[in-house]
Amino acid sequence: MYDLLDLRMILIPLAVAFGIGVLLGPMFIPTLRRLKFGQSIREEGPQAHLKKAGTPTMGGLIILTSVVLTAIPFSSWALLESREKVINADLFFLLFATLGYGIIGFLDDYIKVVMKRSLGLTANQKLLGQLFIGLVLFWVLLQVRATQPDKFIFEVAIPGTDWIIQLNWLYLPLLLFMMIGTSNAVNLTDGLDGLLAGTAACAYGAYAIIGWYQSNQTVTIFSIAVVGALLGFLVYNAHPAKVFMGDTGSLALGGGLAALAVITKTELLLPIIGGIFVVETLSVMIQVTSFKLRGKRVFRMSPLHHHFELVGWSEWRVVTTFWFVGFLLAALGVYLEVFF
Repeated sequence: MYDLLDLRMILIPLAVAFGIGVLLGPMFIPTLRRLKFGQSIREEGPQAHLKKAGTPTMGGLIILTSVVLTAIPFSSWALLESREKVINADLFFLLFATLGYGIIGFLDDYIKVVMKRSLGLTANQKLLGQLFIGLVLFWVLLQVRATQPDKFIFEVAIPGTDWIIQLNWLYLPLLLFMMIGTSNAVNLTDGLDGLLAGTAACAYGAYAIIGWYQSNQTVTIFSIAVVGALLGFLVYNAHPAKVFMGDTGSLALGGGLAALAVITKTELLLPIIGGIFVVETLSVMIQVTSFKLRGKRVFRMSPLHHHFELVGWSEWRVVTTFWFVGFLLAALGVYLEVFF
């Protein structure tokens, strides 16, 4: 585990990523508005959201730029200080997952906003892109196992126990399920001002601590860079939002989160650390299943955050409550990893 002097590995990248995000906002937001990259609002959604139509979207570019400009130089600096190789398989894995899913999200946003095709990429096009990224990531894991046979690449640990499950090639479907499931679950959560930015910051903050506990500088720096970028983005995304992250940001955040679970071997802790995203997805599944089988809805609207809005909660109350629950779940995930 790192000593106190290595707090700079957290504090400096956090401050830099936050500062870059804050500085990029006034540059990106007017440009997005000038290019008419405005958010369209679903008519079947809460009526209070109609006033948000036209708010610039694709703000995920701010987050991704902040992360790249922070994670790459600071990870390289950390490796040079520790006299390790500058070639960093973990960083490539994390950035490829994050930026790969970010590109899929960007294409989806671009088609919806610029080309005025409301559905964006088709479901099959998204799935193919996500499968391709997952296969590349699996190939990277194979290369790492070939060069570092002592690393337990395809094992899965049961939280709170000493049990280890060796999956071998069965790790591939697990990896694909994690990448696709997490990215889509995170995407579903992006429905209110600041909701996803805050809950994702909690989840990535948990992985920054786990990375520190595991003495993995790359995981620590990458995770804290994302936290800083999200906090910088929140300056403009908190209610009332001046910019939305769009699928560019939400899919990227989901891909990066799943990749962190793979690198830290906390695959089964991910549903706890990202519990908010799991609940949001389950609410949609329950709603659809109930309506198809019974013709009745369980929630007033799904995902779950819309249900609370229609019950009468203010948007800010919904968001802060979800932030608090997300923080508790992230803390629980850290506790299970560190103390069990």
